[in-house]
Amino acid sequence: MPNGHALRAVPVGADEHALNLLVEGVHCANCIARIERTLGAREDVTEARVNFSTRRLYVRWRGEADAARVIVDTVEGLGYGAIPFDPEILASQGSEESKALLRAMGVAGFAAANVMLLSISVWAGLWSDMDASTRDFLHWLSALIALPAIAYSGRPFFRSALAALRGGHTNMDVPISLAVILAATVSLIETIGGGVHAYFDASITLLFFLLVGRYLDLRARAEARRSAERLLLLRATSALVETENGSVSYVAVEDLVPGMIVRVAPGERFPVDGEITRGQTEIDASLVTGESLPQAAARGVSVFAGTMNLIASVAVSVGRIGDDTLLAEIVRLIEDAEQGRARFVRLADRVARWYAPAVHILAAATFAGWVLFSFVGWQVALLHAVAVLIITCPCALGLAVPVVQVVASGRLLKRGILLRSGDALERLAAVDTIVFDKTGTLTMGRAVLTNGDEISDADRTVAMQLAAASQHPLSRAVLRAFGAGRPPADAREVPGCGVTATIDGSTWRLGRRGWCGAADRPVMGRGSELWLSRDGVPVAGFTFDDDVRPDAARTVDTLMARGFQVELLSGDRREVVDRIGEALGISQRRGGVSPTEKVARLRELEANGRHVLMVGDGLNDAPALAAAYASMSPAAAADVSQIQADLVFQGDLLAPVATALEVGRRANRLTMQNIGLAIVYNAIAVPFAMAGFVTPLVAAVAMSSSSLLVTTNALRLKREYADGGK
Repeated sequence: MPNGHALRAVPVGADEHALNLLVEGVHCANCIARIERTLGAREDVTEARVNFSTRRLYVRWRGEADAARVIVDTVEGLGYGAIPFDPEILASQGSEESKALLRAMGVAGFAAANVMLLSISVWAGLWSDMDASTRDFLHWLSALIALPAIAYSGRPFFRSALAALRGGHTNMDVPISLAVILAATVSLIETIGGGVHAYFDASITLLFFLLVGRYLDLRARAEARRSAERLLLLRATSALVETENGSVSYVAVEDLVPGMIVRVAPGERFPVDGEITRGQTEIDASLVTGESLPQAAARGVSVFAGTMNLIASVAVSVGRIGDDTLLAEIVRLIEDAEQGRARFVRLADRVARWYAPAVHILAAATFAGWVLFSFVGWQVALLHAVAVLIITCPCALGLAVPVVQVVASGRLLKRGILLRSGDALERLAAVDTIVFDKTGTLTMGRAVLTNGDEISDADRTVAMQLAAASQHPLSRAVLRAFGAGRPPADAREVPGCGVTATIDGSTWRLGRRGWCGAADRPVMGRGSELWLSRDGVPVAGFTFDDDVRPDAARTVDTLMARGFQVELLSGDRREVVDRIGEALGISQRRGGVSPTEKVARLRELEANGRHVLMVGDGLNDAPALAAAYASMSPAAAADVSQIQADLVFQGDLLAPVATALEVGRRANRLTMQNIGLAIVYNAIAVPFAMAGFVTPLVAAVAMSSSSLLVTTNALRLKREYADGGK
């Protein structure tokens, strides 16, 4: 048993088993690639996938279940911990890790602030009459503050680096740990020997900023993980089962078997995928179709776990349960999409792959060169090597991306756009295709009465009274148009039909055309409709439509003019999708698309070399938002969709989509300029430092100047948008 937890391999086919493990120590896409590559090299392993957000490793292999022990040993041999996957353990570990990082960050921040104050005093003393004893005293004070703080706050990096080295490989924590420890060691040696320079401030300040980044990354992964958890909250835990003799009893969902009959009351979510065998109702199927309006459901209609029963009690024959339901499939789609997103390597990470090793090779070469080819002692050689480390400190490179992100996120926020993903701007700059959902994205997602002016005052009054007795979205739209009414005392809602009541001695109905005697009347409009009848004779018809966002047509035209390919994918009816697409000029459109089909279309576009921005709002859009190269969601979207989206925009306008793409393009251009400036700076400064012409003090000033340069360049984005983006 690894770490005291029992392993349990699950049979998944003929002579095949699977195992879900929780992997500890996964920090980047390189960690994922290393684990998957190592396991995939085994002849018996047929599948190995690591989810970055949940740290779940799914392994499938041919052969006996006992191979699980060997697989765990293989993962642990790479320097990662591995225990059986348990969401509760994951949540507990995430909480503990978050608290530990916060404590480490607090200690590092407190120490960095105090050491920096002492360092400023030393720097000022170099240009005044500070004597050596005062300088040494301040250095010792800095050491007393910094060294314990480095030992405590550096543990997340030190442990990770040590585990990687034990596994026979390196990760980004190895050079980080080396830089911090070496700078602190040299500073202590200088302090003991009464040297002029010490670099405790650099060590502890570097740790503080690294801990801030590590904590923010942890929080982002936790948010992504909660999206799947929120979806799983839609699952019922028990179901009311009917027996052959007519009695009913509650049974845990995991104990249900296909063929059982379960009873689902109004306001409850369906616990299984199945088929209605008795009763008629209306269901909220937005999870599956994205359509905001309820759908009529009667005998023979398929229903899905997680969707809501709205009107009346129905009996359902159990079809699929547990991990076989459509809801479970949506969760798997989200996790698979997150895994693909995690493989995206940020620009700064790609540069750091060669930058960090190059810096340490140069520092080592400087030390070796001065020791072997000069007559100075190793202390002087070490000081020259430290000067190289300081002057090549990746502050400018480290700021090249974040400072642009800070400025860009501020610009976006002023325009009602919240940036949720650190690498979203880089991905937005590469987008060439935009896929829109319909309901709640191109449209407002709510029914609006379109022919209110044609309804007489008397019919309005009756319609208001009947609508007040119903929670149906079309009834709510009537009340929004005409105002609130008082429901009649005998008002009664008939499932799947409408509302009926006696008013002034007449029987009135508000509902479906057939129920109101209007089956032979011509269809009004192209959207939804309600009919009002008196004693079985229809007297008025109400037409509804889903309002298109006010600037949707203008925004789509703008995007197409900029060269973007625009598509419309929706779970709504094909005729409705065609109507909206035609009105907005979107020729590439498909209706009746399931969540799985949306993801499949995105994969198809990706295979064709397209970089897709997905814009959607519904629960059914969450997998597609996670699978897309980049994603946006309106602020009124479902929580799950907002969590999956890289950006969230507010308001009724669609223009933020075009704004975000333009800001992303300009931000990426400035980022590339900043990285170029950082590289040019190092190409000029490093040879002087290696030759011994740069003292540590001058190196610190040069390094700070390079950081100021990239920051000033990033602020150009703010000036570019000072006149509204002109």
